[in-house]
Amino acid sequence: MSRVPSLARRRFLLGASALGAGTLVVGCTSNEPVGGEDSNQVAAGGGDNDQPGKEVTIGFSAPAADHGWIAAITKNAQAQADAFEDVTLNITEGTNDVNQQIAQVETLVQGEPDVLVILPFDGKALTATAQEVMDQNIPVINLDRVFDTPLAYRTWIGGDNYRMGVNAGDYIAEQMRSKNVANPIIGEVAGIDSLPLTQDRSRGFRDALQRNGFRVGPRVSAQFTAESGEQQTANLLQGATKLDALWNHDDDQGLGVMAAIDAAGRDEFIMVGGAGSKDMMDIIKADNQVIKATVLYSPSMASTAISLARLLGQNKGVADFAEHEIPAFITTYSAVVTKENVDSYLDIGFDS
Repeated sequence: MSRVPSLARRRFLLGASALGAGTLVVGCTSNEPVGGEDSNQVAAGGGDNDQPGKEVTIGFSAPAADHGWIAAITKNAQAQADAFEDVTLNITEGTNDVNQQIAQVETLVQGEPDVLVILPFDGKALTATAQEVMDQNIPVINLDRVFDTPLAYRTWIGGDNYRMGVNAGDYIAEQMRSKNVANPIIGEVAGIDSLPLTQDRSRGFRDALQRNGFRVGPRVSAQFTAESGEQQTANLLQGATKLDALWNHDDDQGLGVMAAIDAAGRDEFIMVGGAGSKDMMDIIKADNQVIKATVLYSPSMASTAISLARLLGQNKGVADFAEHEIPAFITTYSAVVTKENVDSYLDIGFDS
């Protein structure tokens, strides 16, 4: 189970971790001109949106919690809802059956929620259902796996898969230069290759390495599980007698990746993880194994989704934004967590 940030941190809406540079704070934007009638509109900042307001009922649907990241998504959503006196969260049992998730969303709608938050198991398959909900004037916050059309959501919030790969590649390139490794052998343990998110991560990784004069070497794909991570990494290590660096896309499957590395007795390379599990952050902090960094794709985005849903239900905007409305599209930032900054991110680390 994931660690839940403190209430004070949640009311800061997980700014540094969930949204990187684009800090999102629970608060409203003033509709009054600042500094006089003829002045330019500026963000008012502050506000009292963390105080109890209109009662808001939020429906929440996500896939089955079959690995740590999804489990943390659901737990973070519940914890954020619990932080607000004016929010009721109706949450469905997670499922990886598309038809069952559609039925669950339809049941949530029957309860007449003010807002729905949906992390679809399959964005394409849930698009029509979400669009029908929007057509009933119920705002939908699309979490992470995106629907096929913006008409199916009022706001999307999720991770930046391409930049996740870029930041992993840039970190590895920097480490190789600092070690004076001219032609490094750089491996990659990807997630499910058929998923667009995996393709985006790999493309970003490849582009970053190419920009630094390097290239991706041996590559395997796993299934975002520890078992598949161990099996596929064992295969990679058998075929690569030497490595200088390795990027693993996902810290849940990273437990298996680390097991395979230990079993092979390999320690000649550095490793970078992905997502930001507490397990990997603890190892990074100890600095006694091959993993030296992880690139965030934090499930704290679910906490932000609930807070956005509350603001939508109360017809409020976001403090420190000049606009009166909630943005339509919010992309979280994939910060690189190392031993130098890990203490700043431990509070959003999730248990694999």
